[in-house]
Amino acid sequence: MSSPLFSRRIFAAGAVSIAAAAGLLAPLAAQAADPLRIGILIPGSKSDKGWMESGYDGLVAAQKEYGDKIKVQMIENINYADMEQALTNLASKNTLVIGVGGQTQAAVYKIAKRFPKTKFSIVGGNKSEELANVAGYDVKQAEIAFVAGAAAAMLSKNGAVSYVGGMEIPSIVNAGKEFGKGAAYINPKIKYFENYTGDFDDVAKSKEATLAAIAQGADVHYHILNLGLRGMEQAAKEKGTKIIGGYTDRCGTDPLYIAYSVSGVGFQVEYAIKELVTGSWKAGYKSFGLAMGPQASDMKICGGTAAQKAKLEEIKKDILSGKIKVLEG
Repeated sequence: MSSPLFSRRIFAAGAVSIAAAAGLLAPLAAQAADPLRIGILIPGSKSDKGWMESGYDGLVAAQKEYGDKIKVQMIENINYADMEQALTNLASKNTLVIGVGGQTQAAVYKIAKRFPKTKFSIVGGNKSEELANVAGYDVKQAEIAFVAGAAAAMLSKNGAVSYVGGMEIPSIVNAGKEFGKGAAYINPKIKYFENYTGDFDDVAKSKEATLAAIAQGADVHYHILNLGLRGMEQAAKEKGTKIIGGYTDRCGTDPLYIAYSVSGVGFQVEYAIKELVTGSWKAGYKSFGLAMGPQASDMKICGGTAAQKAKLEEIKKDILSGKIKVLEG
């Protein structure tokens, strides 16, 4: 058991140690391999309807696939001030440590230098210093945000859309810029409102930002938030507007959401674990996004028309060909 700081946040799952039963033949017992130990840091809530939940879904899928080949220790929902201690805890006990979210990157690089024999994978990592034991998986949020902006413009009845981001860091800002550009690509006269709360989990600030955009006519909203999404939902419900969700296609589960951008967060968690299990894990930067297929990046309009779907496919192809250029992140 960990220190009191994490006693309510850590659980181990995915594998059961195998004890030799009485009378079990020695050759059979020798066949039981020790499970690969994997630690995962999910800084936010695993039920946030966003990035963190998508990452957790990927973990659950990997546990189902690999069973007793892996043993998982997870830490979730922690303060930024506690991140390095959480990663130290994981790195001291596991072969691979996964940080879910770009906000873990700085702490991962710091702790990775102290644990050179431990492998680290960052889901949402961007190009940074190269370490022999760190892999960064780029979700390419700006790329799919352009497509989401196009979808928002198609779906807006008022000709006005909005975006709320959490921390004002390059990848989140670039996604906001591309969302606005994607909307303008469809409707050059579109009104676009962009805001940052400074915190992925602040419900009150995200609600305030969304209400401000609604007051100026926005009727379709996009986001890069964790629990802060609850504030956007509250504002949209109160004012009768709609949301484009992120990370996982959940069409049909909530009428508040009219489309979803798929960013493959869970897919990348599965990828990191698969790489470890198969012995093919590699350090370095790896770009995902549209080029990796619909599991990694896609755009879904819930109940979209044939014309809408065709237009989105055209835009995705133009991004991949370079005809439409988007920012990094």
